[in-house]
Amino acid sequence: MLWYQIVFLSLIQGLTEFLPISSSAHLILPAQLLNWQDQGLAFDVAVHVGTLIAIVGYFRKDIAQIVVAWCVSIKDRQSTSDSRLAWWICLATIPACVAGLVFDEFISTHLRSVEVIGYTTIGFGVLLWLSDRYGSNSKTEYDFCPKSVVYIGLAQALALIPGTSRSGITMTAARFLGFSRECAARFSFLLSIPLILAAGGLKLIELISSNVMVDWTSIVVGVVLSAISAYLCIYLFLKWLNRIGFFPFFVYRLILGSLLLFIVYV
Repeated sequence: MLWYQIVFLSLIQGLTEFLPISSSAHLILPAQLLNWQDQGLAFDVAVHVGTLIAIVGYFRKDIAQIVVAWCVSIKDRQSTSDSRLAWWICLATIPACVAGLVFDEFISTHLRSVEVIGYTTIGFGVLLWLSDRYGSNSKTEYDFCPKSVVYIGLAQALALIPGTSRSGITMTAARFLGFSRECAARFSFLLSIPLILAAGGLKLIELISSNVMVDWTSIVVGVVLSAISAYLCIYLFLKWLNRIGFFPFFVYRLILGSLLLFIVYV
């Protein structure tokens, strides 16, 4: 890849991984609309590592408390709010993992198109706005239960469809269930960690088994830029979320989706 492609794709991954606008759509589109060569498996691994570094770095204290509480709950069977949150994250991760194993090939073959991304960008954007417009703010992370966590997990599985947005659909589900914006966003971000680990790990295994040549300069730049941009994105998003809500992201998705469908049909 040329240097500006490396910089652009790294920043796009970092900025869109945690915003409710779909990182997969933004990584697929440049290759299809600008006739860029596919960035390749090694670069996908790099930007996933970058976003993982960002989310772990930002929530490092929370993660440490959750992991310790989870281990204690297994050893001593002591339940706390942090240990329950750890189990909720595990439970909510299962549907997406199962769906990924079952439908990955079908999605890669039939759904990675500009047309599909256009429709999902608009459709799930509308749902995001409706959830924020009519959802209450009555629940916090202490109000999670198996039923609500399973709903969020099933919603997360839909994010395998390009254009859906993993963070967007999980926040949408949480807001429809009555959780506050901050709680929905925080749970969505923590929920991303096992999936990013799984996706990055699978891509790494594919990379090792493929014996392809790796451009290490591109890899390092991808990791650094995606990590920095993702960290800033998480910080600013959580800082401004209660002030601006999800409406600006709905408008962005509506404009982007309409533009993509215009390109397809005109």
